[in-house]
Amino acid sequence: MTALEVVLPGKVEPDGLQLRHRVLPAPAPGQVLVAVAATGVSFAERAMRRGRYYGQPAFPFVPGYDLVGTVTALGADVDPALLGRRIAALTKTGGWSSHVVLAARDVIVVPSDLDPVEVEALMVNGITAWQMLHRKAKVQPGQTILVHGASGGVGTTLVQLARHHGVQVIGTASARHHDALRELGVTPIDYRDADLVARVREIAPRGVDAVFDHLGGESLRDSYRLLAPGGTLISYALAAKLDDTDSVLRLFLALMARLAWWNLLPNGHTALFYNIWAGRSLQRKAFQQRMTEDLTAVLGLLADGVLTPQIAARLPLSAAAEAMTLAESRTAYGKIILLPTETA
Repeated sequence: MTALEVVLPGKVEPDGLQLRHRVLPAPAPGQVLVAVAATGVSFAERAMRRGRYYGQPAFPFVPGYDLVGTVTALGADVDPALLGRRIAALTKTGGWSSHVVLAARDVIVVPSDLDPVEVEALMVNGITAWQMLHRKAKVQPGQTILVHGASGGVGTTLVQLARHHGVQVIGTASARHHDALRELGVTPIDYRDADLVARVREIAPRGVDAVFDHLGGESLRDSYRLLAPGGTLISYALAAKLDDTDSVLRLFLALMARLAWWNLLPNGHTALFYNIWAGRSLQRKAFQQRMTEDLTAVLGLLADGVLTPQIAARLPLSAAAEAMTLAESRTAYGKIILLPTETA
């Protein structure tokens, strides 16, 4: 099988992404060959092209954090029932390709009657949002939360899950996206508002029960200050430090130290860092079961019409540079999807 791939050759601007054709090996024992129907652009790829994603492989490599596709060939020792099935997978890298070879144990079977583009829009974003809301913060109906970046892929999914759960949502975003967020039941605030903390306090005088912060940096301090008694801060990225020149490891260690210090304070607040890959190395079977359970729950809400994936653009795989540029423009609302050229 010859695959079309997008290659990240080094620390380049979006137009430095390269296309190549590569002959894939037949799937080895325990592996499957997948024809990719949809993959997407996430914060991870934006960080990786700068060499600022902790644990990324050495250049050059194929980016692509997740994908949805169909199993077209099996290696030995793989359940024959997987052949022809629609699957989704977290890949971290390698997803920006027309075909991929994956470990069979890492794929999740998903309903074939759902739009693969919508499933892709809810893959990493849906699992992230579900786990942060229900497994980490454990937000309850009637509570109030603050979601930074509410117009992004994770943000638009998180606010819908929260509203369905009976939670009041305050969301920060560019003013151009406020009407769309109001349609989702969100109270929007301009993320550039110099009095953002005061605006949140006007809406939630006692503070908020949880804050979901992808920015890091000084935003975390304000997020922590906005917590109501017993509230939870979930940090899940360092977007504000994307163009920082300091070591990524040093920034991450400083973040973890700050969260640990806050957890020692006698105010009842909880400060956590969310990592979707946590536990995979030590408890791979439990990790995959958790992924399957949570994605199944999210896709059930999609099938029921509760969740509407917010899709900013659908572009061919060959337009990955354009997709990356759009993702970094801060104008996109929702998830940017890449489709294999023949599909697009």
